[in-house]
Amino acid sequence: MTAYAIARLREAAPHPETAEYIERIGATFEPYGGGFLVHASRHEVVEGEWPGHVVVIGFPGIAEARAWWDSPEYREIAPLRSRHIDGDIILVPGVVEGYDPAATAKAMREALGA
Repeated sequence: MTAYAIARLREAAPHPETAEYIERIGATFEPYGGGFLVHASRHEVVEGEWPGHVVVIGFPGIAEARAWWDSPEYREIAPLRSRHIDGDIILVPGVVEGYDPAATAKAMREALGA
């Protein structure tokens, strides 16, 4: 099941360390099957507020996403970003193939006694 690393990063002034981080990050997730799905793209807020930037990296599974996050290679470069850009980052598994939201709604209705 596909998994994702999703970051919501605050606006920050350009910095040489941030540029170095961007140059080096691809090499850290490639061994784990990761790849950018969203990066350096403008997003359109259609509800609520979402300041800053969105980054999404896809992985074959949550184990690979976690292995990348914990890897010595990524841990080495992470401070290049975190010293200059605040943000929130999550690792999340995707839905299984054939996922049916109607089944989720049915289970919710059953739990509600409806």
